[in-house]
Amino acid sequence: MSQSLATVAYLGAAILFILSLGGLSNPETSRRGNLFGMIGMGLAVLATIFGPRVGPNGMAWIVGALVVGGGIGLYAARVVKMTQMPELVALMHSLVGLAACLVGFASYVDTSIQLTGAEKAIHEVEIYVGILIGAVTFSGSLIAFGKLNGKIGGKPLLLPGRHWMNLLALLVVIWFGREFVRAETIADGMLPLIVMTVIALLFGVHMVMAIGGADMPVVVSMLNSYSGWAAAATGFMLGNDLLIVTGALVGSSGAILSYIMCQAMNRNFISVIAGGFGSGAPAKKGDAAAAEPQGEVTPVSAQETAEMLRDAKSVIIVPGYGMAVAQAQHTVNEITKTLRGQGVNVRFAIHPVAGRMPGHMNVLLAEAKVPYDIVMEMDEINDDFPETDVAIVIGANDIVNPAAQDDPTSPIAGMPVLEVWKAKQSIVMKRSMASGYAGVDNPLFYKENNRMLFGDAKKMLDEVLVALKS
Repeated sequence: MSQSLATVAYLGAAILFILSLGGLSNPETSRRGNLFGMIGMGLAVLATIFGPRVGPNGMAWIVGALVVGGGIGLYAARVVKMTQMPELVALMHSLVGLAACLVGFASYVDTSIQLTGAEKAIHEVEIYVGILIGAVTFSGSLIAFGKLNGKIGGKPLLLPGRHWMNLLALLVVIWFGREFVRAETIADGMLPLIVMTVIALLFGVHMVMAIGGADMPVVVSMLNSYSGWAAAATGFMLGNDLLIVTGALVGSSGAILSYIMCQAMNRNFISVIAGGFGSGAPAKKGDAAAAEPQGEVTPVSAQETAEMLRDAKSVIIVPGYGMAVAQAQHTVNEITKTLRGQGVNVRFAIHPVAGRMPGHMNVLLAEAKVPYDIVMEMDEINDDFPETDVAIVIGANDIVNPAAQDDPTSPIAGMPVLEVWKAKQSIVMKRSMASGYAGVDNPLFYKENNRMLFGDAKKMLDEVLVALKS
């Protein structure tokens, strides 16, 4: 394949990637968006393999890598559950960062690249920045993976003087960057490059460890952005225009998504990076005392829940991570179809940060074939709770916590939440009275119009479904 034909293929792939992002912005066009993305990636891979840069000697290595990588991808697609998607996404981000680091070191030691003057300096800056972003993405994504799958606790690790430590690390990285660019030989530049890589790896660990569990959806989208910029930096190092364009698309879209997530949580992006949210620190006494949960919870049975749903004219279902863990989305869809068949107006309320990653609940409901037109975002449906007969919360906690509005000392104060307590009757499904991922207690459980349905969400919903059909 000639260089001009490869360039045309890259251009076509870039256009398909843009169309893919456009399609993914709406549930009804997301399938088409995924198809555009797959075709674009296939076109890009083929153009790279058969392009002028790959010689006959390198073809065997590339084919072998494709077989191994493709096999791992197929295996992961078959065995990874939907509840494990957040940590899988984080793990994939770490591989992008690792690739950027490896490509950076390979580019630096590649003696076939002979550059001088400004071109040499620019290339070395590209290598330095690319490895820096890649190392932060790699280690940070691994920590995010550990937090999401429960191997690492959700509480933030707040070291004393952590901001000064970060500032010192930044100054050291800048100083070694200067030494790296001024190095006369590869051997002289390797030491500052390795030192910077170690600092970047430690910074990635420290950055994500300092972020509380409730901010993890923001972290996932932030690491998505980082992986995009790491790919763009790799493109600069390799002189690959498609990698630059694709990385910029992923990086910018991830940054926009992070901003949207922060808005949904009433959080400043810098404060998320600084950490501290979800530390589970006790609230101060005094003014906050009135906002502390008081009273006793009122349990309810599956049979009573079914009766309340059957008698209702309007029902709003709020799914959370508990629904994902219990794999209850299919039963939820059956309940929805049964109620709608009886003339009940059933809708779903989706908080932007429900679950462990952006769009987590939307994906689960789409998997269960819940109609798109009854799945509403928080801003679309929040004003409808006062006219709703029953609001049923399935395994959600922080996103329905009235303390966000009532308690100014709460760690989630100011965070927009779904106002389920304004419904005529609310039912919260939980295994126990344990606090949510943010480590914050929920006064909703103690309100007079709230009932608690304890137990495994799948088992309880199956009982509700049987009672509804009997």
